Amino acid sequence: MDTGNWSKVMEFIILGFPQLQGVQTYLFFLLLLIYLVTILGNLLIFLVVRWDVKLHTPMYQFISVFSLLELGYTATTIPKMLANLLSKKKTISFSGCLLQIYFFHSFGASECYLLTAMAYDRYLAICQPLHYPTLMTPALCTKMAAGCWLGGLAGPIVEISLVSQQPFCGPNHIQHIFCDFPPVLSLACTDTSINILVNFIINSCKILVTFLLILASYVQIILTVLRIPSAEGKKKAFSTCASHLTVVLIFFGSILFMYVRLKKSYSLDYDRALAVIYSILTPFLNPFIYSLRNKEIKDALRRQFQRARILHMEP
Repeated sequence: MDTGNWSKVMEFIILGFPQLQGVQTYLFFLLLLIYLVTILGNLLIFLVVRWDVKLHTPMYQFISVFSLLELGYTATTIPKMLANLLSKKKTISFSGCLLQIYFFHSFGASECYLLTAMAYDRYLAICQPLHYPTLMTPALCTKMAAGCWLGGLAGPIVEISLVSQQPFCGPNHIQHIFCDFPPVLSLACTDTSINILVNFIINSCKILVTFLLILASYVQIILTVLRIPSAEGKKKAFSTCASHLTVVLIFFGSILFMYVRLKKSYSLDYDRALAVIYSILTPFLNPFIYSLRNKEIKDALRRQFQRARILHMEP
Protein backbone atom coordinates (compact mmCIF):
# COMPACT_ATOMS: atom_id res chain seq x y z
CA MET A 1 0.00 0.00 0.00
CA ASP A 2 1.29 3.46 -0.88
CA THR A 3 2.03 5.53 2.22
CA GLY A 4 3.81 8.40 0.57
CA ASN A 5 0.92 10.90 0.85
CA TRP A 6 0.00 10.08 4.43
CA SER A 7 0.79 12.58 7.18
CA LYS A 8 2.42 10.96 10.16
CA VAL A 9 0.68 11.14 13.54
CA MET A 10 2.94 13.02 15.98
CA GLU A 11 0.78 12.61 19.07
CA PHE A 12 -2.11 10.56 20.41
CA ILE A 13 -5.14 11.54 22.47
CA ILE A 14 -5.88 9.12 25.33
CA LEU A 15 -9.64 9.05 25.83
CA GLY A 16 -9.67 7.14 29.12
CA PHE A 17 -13.27 6.75 30.30
CA PRO A 18 -15.23 9.14 28.04
CA GLN A 19 -18.55 8.03 29.54
CA LEU A 20 -17.42 9.33 32.96
CA GLN A 21 -16.65 12.91 31.88
CA GLY A 22 -18.92 14.38 34.54
CA VAL A 23 -16.98 12.84 37.44
CA GLN A 24 -13.38 13.38 36.28
CA THR A 25 -12.47 15.42 39.38
CA TYR A 26 -13.80 12.75 41.74
CA LEU A 27 -11.93 10.09 39.79
CA PHE A 28 -8.77 12.16 40.07
CA PHE A 29 -8.88 12.28 43.88
CA LEU A 30 -9.83 8.59 44.10
CA LEU A 31 -6.96 7.56 41.80
CA LEU A 32 -4.57 9.91 43.61
CA LEU A 33 -5.48 8.30 46.95
CA ILE A 34 -5.01 4.81 45.49
CA TYR A 35 -1.65 5.80 43.99
CA LEU A 36 -0.36 7.34 47.23
CA VAL A 37 -1.37 4.25 49.20
CA THR A 38 0.28 2.07 46.54
CA ILE A 39 3.54 4.03 46.78
CA LEU A 40 3.60 4.14 50.58
CA GLY A 41 2.59 0.49 50.98
CA ASN A 42 5.12 -0.95 48.54
CA LEU A 43 7.88 1.41 49.71
CA LEU A 44 7.19 0.44 53.32
CA ILE A 45 7.45 -3.28 52.55
CA PHE A 46 10.67 -2.75 50.57
CA LEU A 47 12.29 -0.73 53.39
CA VAL A 48 11.13 -3.03 56.20
CA VAL A 49 12.60 -6.08 54.46
CA ARG A 50 15.88 -4.19 53.92
CA TRP A 51 16.04 -2.92 57.51
CA ASP A 52 14.90 -6.00 59.45
CA VAL A 53 17.60 -8.68 59.67
CA LYS A 54 15.03 -11.39 60.42
CA LEU A 55 13.56 -10.87 56.96
CA HIS A 56 16.86 -11.34 55.14
CA THR A 57 15.72 -14.62 53.62
CA PRO A 58 15.15 -15.44 49.93
CA MET A 59 11.37 -15.30 50.19
CA TYR A 60 11.34 -11.80 51.66
CA GLN A 61 14.13 -10.61 49.38
CA PHE A 62 11.92 -11.57 46.44
CA ILE A 63 8.97 -9.76 48.05
CA SER A 64 11.05 -6.59 48.47
CA VAL A 65 12.13 -6.70 44.82
CA PHE A 66 8.53 -7.26 43.80
CA SER A 67 7.46 -4.18 45.78
CA LEU A 68 10.16 -2.16 44.02
CA LEU A 69 8.89 -3.40 40.66
CA GLU A 70 5.37 -2.33 41.58
CA LEU A 71 6.61 1.22 42.16
CA GLY A 72 8.05 1.34 38.64
CA TYR A 73 5.06 -0.47 37.15
CA THR A 74 2.56 2.08 38.46
CA ALA A 75 4.83 5.08 37.77
CA THR A 76 4.69 4.39 34.02
CA THR A 77 0.93 4.91 33.72
CA ILE A 78 -0.83 6.39 36.78
CA PRO A 79 0.84 9.86 36.82
CA LYS A 80 -0.22 10.37 33.20
CA MET A 81 -3.72 9.12 34.02
CA LEU A 82 -3.93 11.68 36.83
CA ALA A 83 -2.78 14.47 34.53
CA ASN A 84 -5.33 13.46 31.87
CA LEU A 85 -8.18 13.51 34.38
CA LEU A 86 -7.58 17.22 35.03
CA SER A 87 -6.54 18.24 31.53
CA LYS A 88 -8.75 18.99 28.56
CA LYS A 89 -5.87 18.18 26.23
CA LYS A 90 -5.24 14.51 26.97
CA THR A 91 -2.33 14.14 24.56
CA ILE A 92 0.88 12.12 24.58
CA SER A 93 3.62 12.26 21.97
CA PHE A 94 4.24 9.33 19.64
CA SER A 95 7.65 8.64 21.23
CA GLY A 96 6.21 9.14 24.72
CA CYS A 97 3.49 6.61 23.94
CA LEU A 98 6.04 4.02 22.81
CA LEU A 99 8.16 4.66 25.91
CA GLN A 100 5.12 4.19 28.13
CA ILE A 101 4.31 0.89 26.42
CA TYR A 102 7.93 -0.26 26.67
CA PHE A 103 8.38 0.41 30.39
CA PHE A 104 4.89 -0.81 31.29
CA HIS A 105 5.53 -4.15 29.58
CA SER A 106 9.10 -4.31 30.88
CA PHE A 107 7.98 -4.01 34.49
CA GLY A 108 5.03 -6.31 33.83
CA ALA A 109 7.25 -9.00 32.30
CA SER A 110 9.71 -8.68 35.20
CA GLU A 111 6.82 -9.27 37.60
CA CYS A 112 5.79 -12.41 35.69
CA TYR A 113 9.33 -13.77 35.94
CA LEU A 114 9.71 -12.77 39.59
CA LEU A 115 6.41 -14.39 40.59
CA THR A 116 7.70 -17.56 38.90
CA ALA A 117 10.97 -17.33 40.84
CA MET A 118 8.98 -16.87 44.06
CA ALA A 119 6.92 -19.99 43.27
CA TYR A 120 10.15 -21.94 42.70
CA ASP A 121 11.46 -20.66 46.03
CA ARG A 122 8.32 -21.91 47.80
CA TYR A 123 8.60 -25.23 45.97
CA LEU A 124 12.15 -25.74 47.24
CA ALA A 125 11.28 -24.62 50.78
CA ILE A 126 8.31 -26.98 51.13
CA CYS A 127 9.16 -29.91 48.85
CA GLN A 128 12.91 -30.06 49.54
CA PRO A 129 13.32 -28.45 52.99
CA LEU A 130 16.56 -30.27 53.86
CA HIS A 131 18.30 -29.07 50.70
CA TYR A 132 16.69 -25.62 50.65
CA PRO A 133 19.53 -23.70 52.41
CA THR A 134 22.13 -25.10 50.02
CA LEU A 135 19.99 -24.74 46.88
CA MET A 136 18.46 -21.28 47.42
CA THR A 137 21.58 -19.38 48.44
CA PRO A 138 21.71 -15.56 48.73
CA ALA A 139 23.87 -15.49 45.61
CA LEU A 140 21.33 -17.50 43.60
CA CYS A 141 18.51 -15.32 44.93
CA THR A 142 20.33 -12.19 43.75
CA LYS A 143 21.06 -13.70 40.33
CA MET A 144 17.43 -14.77 39.88
CA ALA A 145 16.14 -11.31 40.82
CA ALA A 146 18.63 -9.65 38.45
CA GLY A 147 17.65 -12.09 35.69
CA CYS A 148 13.99 -11.15 36.15
CA TRP A 149 14.84 -7.45 35.76
CA LEU A 150 17.02 -8.00 32.69
CA GLY A 151 14.53 -10.38 31.10
CA GLY A 152 11.80 -7.79 31.56
CA LEU A 153 13.89 -5.03 30.00
CA ALA A 154 14.60 -7.18 26.93
CA GLY A 155 11.04 -8.50 26.57
CA PRO A 156 9.17 -5.74 24.67
CA ILE A 157 12.01 -4.70 22.32
CA VAL A 158 10.78 -6.73 19.33
CA GLU A 159 7.16 -5.62 19.76
CA ILE A 160 8.12 -1.96 20.19
CA SER A 161 10.34 -2.15 17.11
CA LEU A 162 7.48 -3.52 15.00
CA VAL A 163 5.00 -0.92 16.26
CA SER A 164 7.42 1.94 15.61
CA GLN A 165 7.62 0.90 11.95
CA GLN A 166 3.84 1.02 11.46
CA PRO A 167 2.41 4.09 9.68
CA PHE A 168 -0.08 6.10 11.74
CA CYS A 169 -1.97 8.58 9.58
CA GLY A 170 -5.03 9.21 11.74
CA PRO A 171 -7.30 8.99 13.62
CA ASN A 172 -5.18 9.39 16.75
CA HIS A 173 -7.69 8.76 19.54
CA ILE A 174 -6.58 5.87 21.79
CA GLN A 175 -9.65 4.09 23.16
CA HIS A 176 -7.94 3.11 26.40
CA ILE A 177 -6.75 4.53 29.73
CA PHE A 178 -3.06 4.49 28.70
CA CYS A 179 -0.88 3.57 25.72
CA ASP A 180 -0.78 -0.16 25.09
CA PHE A 181 -0.18 -2.47 22.14
CA PRO A 182 -3.80 -3.45 21.26
CA PRO A 183 -5.36 0.06 21.23
CA VAL A 184 -2.35 1.64 19.48
CA LEU A 185 -2.20 -1.06 16.80
CA SER A 186 -5.89 -0.52 16.07
CA LEU A 187 -4.96 3.00 14.84
CA ALA A 188 -2.36 1.84 12.30
CA CYS A 189 -3.09 2.56 8.64
CA THR A 190 -1.90 -0.84 7.37
CA ASP A 191 -2.54 -4.46 8.17
CA THR A 192 -1.27 -5.34 11.67
CA SER A 193 -1.86 -9.09 11.59
CA ILE A 194 1.90 -9.75 11.82
CA ASN A 195 2.15 -7.51 14.89
CA ILE A 196 -0.80 -9.24 16.52
CA LEU A 197 0.67 -12.68 15.80
CA VAL A 198 4.09 -11.67 17.16
CA ASN A 199 2.48 -10.16 20.26
CA PHE A 200 0.48 -13.35 20.78
CA ILE A 201 3.58 -15.56 20.50
CA ILE A 202 5.69 -13.39 22.81
CA ASN A 203 2.89 -12.97 25.36
CA SER A 204 2.14 -16.69 25.30
CA CYS A 205 5.78 -17.42 26.12
CA LYS A 206 6.02 -14.62 28.64
CA ILE A 207 2.68 -14.94 30.42
CA LEU A 208 1.23 -18.38 29.72
CA VAL A 209 4.51 -20.30 30.22
CA THR A 210 5.34 -18.52 33.48
CA PHE A 211 1.79 -19.08 34.74
CA LEU A 212 1.98 -22.79 33.90
CA LEU A 213 5.35 -23.06 35.68
CA ILE A 214 3.79 -21.45 38.76
CA LEU A 215 0.86 -23.87 38.61
CA ALA A 216 3.26 -26.82 38.27
CA SER A 217 5.13 -25.62 41.37
CA TYR A 218 1.91 -25.36 43.34
CA VAL A 219 0.72 -28.79 42.25
CA GLN A 220 3.92 -30.23 43.74
CA ILE A 221 3.52 -28.05 46.83
CA ILE A 222 -0.08 -29.17 47.40
CA LEU A 223 0.82 -32.84 46.95
CA THR A 224 3.66 -32.45 49.46
CA VAL A 225 1.53 -30.55 51.99
CA LEU A 226 -1.25 -33.16 51.83
CA ARG A 227 1.28 -35.77 52.95
CA ILE A 228 2.07 -33.81 56.13
CA PRO A 229 0.37 -35.75 58.97
CA SER A 230 -0.50 -32.87 61.32
CA ALA A 231 -3.13 -30.24 60.60
CA GLU A 232 -0.89 -27.60 62.16
CA GLY A 233 1.94 -28.52 59.81
CA LYS A 234 -0.34 -28.26 56.79
CA LYS A 235 -1.62 -24.87 57.93
CA LYS A 236 1.91 -23.55 58.47
CA ALA A 237 3.06 -24.76 55.05
CA PHE A 238 0.07 -23.27 53.24
CA SER A 239 0.41 -19.96 55.13
CA THR A 240 3.83 -19.34 53.56
CA CYS A 241 2.25 -19.55 50.09
CA ALA A 242 -1.11 -17.86 50.63
CA SER A 243 0.00 -14.29 49.90
CA HIS A 244 1.98 -15.23 46.81
CA LEU A 245 -0.81 -17.39 45.40
CA THR A 246 -3.37 -14.62 45.93
CA VAL A 247 -1.21 -12.13 44.01
CA VAL A 248 -0.62 -14.66 41.22
CA LEU A 249 -4.34 -15.32 40.74
CA ILE A 250 -5.27 -11.62 40.66
CA PHE A 251 -2.40 -10.54 38.39
CA PHE A 252 -2.35 -13.42 35.92
CA GLY A 253 -6.14 -13.72 35.96
CA SER A 254 -6.43 -10.30 34.32
CA ILE A 255 -3.39 -10.17 32.01
CA LEU A 256 -4.07 -13.62 30.51
CA PHE A 257 -7.42 -12.42 29.14
CA MET A 258 -5.92 -9.13 27.96
CA TYR A 259 -2.74 -10.20 26.18
CA VAL A 260 -2.92 -13.90 25.27
CA ARG A 261 -5.35 -13.55 22.38
CA LEU A 262 -5.33 -13.15 18.61
CA LYS A 263 -7.94 -10.39 18.51
CA LYS A 264 -7.21 -6.67 18.77
CA SER A 265 -10.00 -6.19 21.27
CA TYR A 266 -13.08 -7.88 22.64
CA SER A 267 -14.78 -4.63 23.64
CA LEU A 268 -13.52 -1.23 24.72
CA ASP A 269 -15.18 -1.41 28.14
CA TYR A 270 -13.88 -4.96 28.64
CA ASP A 271 -10.29 -3.90 27.94
CA ARG A 272 -10.56 -0.81 30.13
CA ALA A 273 -11.94 -2.84 33.05
CA LEU A 274 -9.12 -5.38 32.76
CA ALA A 275 -6.57 -2.56 32.57
CA VAL A 276 -7.90 -1.06 35.80
CA ILE A 277 -7.47 -4.43 37.53
CA TYR A 278 -3.89 -5.21 36.50
CA SER A 279 -2.50 -1.67 36.34
CA ILE A 280 -4.19 -0.01 39.34
CA LEU A 281 -5.99 -2.42 41.69
CA THR A 282 -3.40 -5.22 41.79
CA PRO A 283 -0.44 -2.97 42.80
CA PHE A 284 -2.77 -1.25 45.30
CA LEU A 285 -3.83 -4.53 46.92
CA ASN A 286 -0.40 -6.20 47.03
CA PRO A 287 0.92 -4.37 50.13
CA PHE A 288 -2.25 -5.29 52.02
CA ILE A 289 -2.03 -8.91 50.89
CA TYR A 290 1.61 -9.25 51.94
CA SER A 291 1.29 -7.33 55.20
CA LEU A 292 -2.14 -8.39 56.48
CA ARG A 293 -1.69 -12.08 55.61
CA ASN A 294 1.94 -12.35 56.69
CA LYS A 295 2.82 -12.57 60.39
CA GLU A 296 6.55 -12.03 59.86
CA ILE A 297 6.06 -8.76 57.99
CA LYS A 298 3.50 -7.55 60.55
CA ASP A 299 5.96 -8.36 63.35
CA ALA A 300 8.78 -6.61 61.47
CA LEU A 301 6.61 -3.52 60.97
CA ARG A 302 5.82 -3.52 64.69
CA ARG A 303 9.52 -3.77 65.59
CA GLN A 304 10.43 -0.92 63.27
CA PHE A 305 7.69 1.33 64.66
CA GLN A 306 8.76 0.52 68.22
CA ARG A 307 12.39 1.24 67.35
CA ALA A 308 11.43 4.55 65.75
CA ARG A 309 9.38 5.48 68.82
CA ILE A 310 12.29 4.70 71.15
CA LEU A 311 14.70 6.75 69.06
CA HIS A 312 12.22 9.63 69.01
CA MET A 313 11.87 9.54 72.83
CA GLU A 314 15.61 9.55 73.47
CA PRO A 315 16.95 13.03 74.48
